[in-house]
Amino acid sequence: METLALTTDMKLVLGLVALVMVLFLFERVRADLVALVVLVVLGLTGLVAAEDIFSGFSSNAVISIIATMILGTGLDRTGALNRLAAWLLRRSKGMEKRLLLYTSAVAGINSSFMQNPAVMALYLPVASRLASRTGLRLSRFLLPICAAIIMGGSLTMVGNSPLILLNDLLVAANANLPSGVATLEPLPMFAPLPIGLTLLVIALAYFHFFGDRLLGGAGESDGSVTPARTQSYFSRAYGIDGDVFELTVSADSPLVGMALGEAETLHGAPLLLALKTGNDSRLAPPGDARIWVGSVIGAMGPRQQVADFAQNNMLRMSTRLREFGDLFNPSRAGISEAVVPPTSKFIGKSAAELAMRKNYGISLLAVNRDKDVLRDDVRSLPLRAGDMLVLHSIWQDLAQTAANRDFVVVTDFPKGEQRPHKFKVAMAIFAVTILVALASDLPTSIALMTGVAGMLVCGVLKMDEAYAAISWKTVFLMACLIPLGWAMDTSGAAAWIAGHTIEELPDGLPVWVIQFTVAALTSAFSLVISHVGATIVMVPLAINLALAAGGDPTAFALIVALSASNNLVTASNPVVSMVTGPADYSARDLWRVGTALSVAYLVVVVGMVNLLF
Repeated sequence: METLALTTDMKLVLGLVALVMVLFLFERVRADLVALVVLVVLGLTGLVAAEDIFSGFSSNAVISIIATMILGTGLDRTGALNRLAAWLLRRSKGMEKRLLLYTSAVAGINSSFMQNPAVMALYLPVASRLASRTGLRLSRFLLPICAAIIMGGSLTMVGNSPLILLNDLLVAANANLPSGVATLEPLPMFAPLPIGLTLLVIALAYFHFFGDRLLGGAGESDGSVTPARTQSYFSRAYGIDGDVFELTVSADSPLVGMALGEAETLHGAPLLLALKTGNDSRLAPPGDARIWVGSVIGAMGPRQQVADFAQNNMLRMSTRLREFGDLFNPSRAGISEAVVPPTSKFIGKSAAELAMRKNYGISLLAVNRDKDVLRDDVRSLPLRAGDMLVLHSIWQDLAQTAANRDFVVVTDFPKGEQRPHKFKVAMAIFAVTILVALASDLPTSIALMTGVAGMLVCGVLKMDEAYAAISWKTVFLMACLIPLGWAMDTSGAAAWIAGHTIEELPDGLPVWVIQFTVAALTSAFSLVISHVGATIVMVPLAINLALAAGGDPTAFALIVALSASNNLVTASNPVVSMVTGPADYSARDLWRVGTALSVAYLVVVVGMVNLLF
């Protein structure tokens, strides 16, 4: 193969690549700003034609990422993941290894059609809830779930940013292929499915069999469970513990005709948080609401306490929430803490006087005053400045009341409106979206945007919520760096590097060795310049290496796109960075646990791509 001469354009492109790597490595300048500067330089120098310089923003890859972000938010607003947490608990029957296996497997499957950081954001509260219900440390859950999400992103071509980018880069490479070389075709949605399944199975087996030994010392901090997202904190701090049960009032019950406020004062009464009479279901019902035959009470407390209360008052107890399933969905309602500021109008008044449940839809469960926890007859207690209130409410009601500044909520909670009643609609729209992507020749971006339009039209999401769901930093980073990949190809820089690399390699070197080297180099780049940057820089190089070595360009490019996500050891991976804080993982923990899995990742990717291609 004749070696290309190094031109001025090649030097400029390679200089820009080096600049991006240095700036990304030292993180002195925001990554999206670096990408924007690179885009402008490419335009000013003419390395990318003026009419093409902003084409990255309209590329199928960017549109697909925007669509997956919005679709993920739509599913989140319906509480799909919280329903999943409850199902996982039931199926695992309290067995730690089974629970961890099921949770990680489902998270990995979810990541095949949603952006990995979005899946991790959804599973953080799920993992916290599971940890609090089982008494396990959060660190036992998060890294296995994180690994499964990263591996599961390889199940489809829309599972992560590098794979979404790949088809656009393959199509762009066609313009610079030597004559006689077959045109590179975009890969179908499930092209990497066998590879992704193998990776996911390896991750699940790795933590299933070695998890105890690997994570035994990780995250030893006592605060490794996020208070804002689990009931374990409220159990330790306030003695507020237990699950929610439904109590149906029989004709013989002494509660018939009694006000809810009176029932709360009975000996051994659990927390009475909801009431359904007729067709009217209310969370935080007013104290003067009457209990009648057939009424259903939503009670929270330890199982034995609730069972004793039900037996003493002739109530039929049910552990399955048939009437209050949507009301008690954690995505819609839950427990929170709030501080009474000195300017509050609530000072000097009790919850009963304020009619807190009637006027605000909020139940007061306890008050923390001067380090003393007050729970007895708390509704008649006059509030003081500095009191820490423990509240139970629908999140939307809490947000509306907090806007008046009469108390300041210190617990993180979902600020947006939750729509569990749209669950079936959202799932149906999502299923149709996937079917359109599979059964038609439409680009994936159009299929995914069809699902977005369906969710907006059917009210699963509002337009402003769709805008808010988009991570514009991710969009800018990808859209601005895509032209850098084009410049690598059109300037000949990728072909120049490939030619010199092949010259330096020993004669007769197997193609799989070159592929493994490309995979390892891509993984190393992803630690420095992000998975998107590594994909954009390495795909043109890999295609030219394949042509020089007599390999399959599509196989080489797919190895790059898959290897770009092989980062289980540093917080430069957004998914890993999301779990290090809550689970208190150290850098040593990540390297100790993730290194072997990263090596296995490379071996599987190169081996499976060669089997498939």
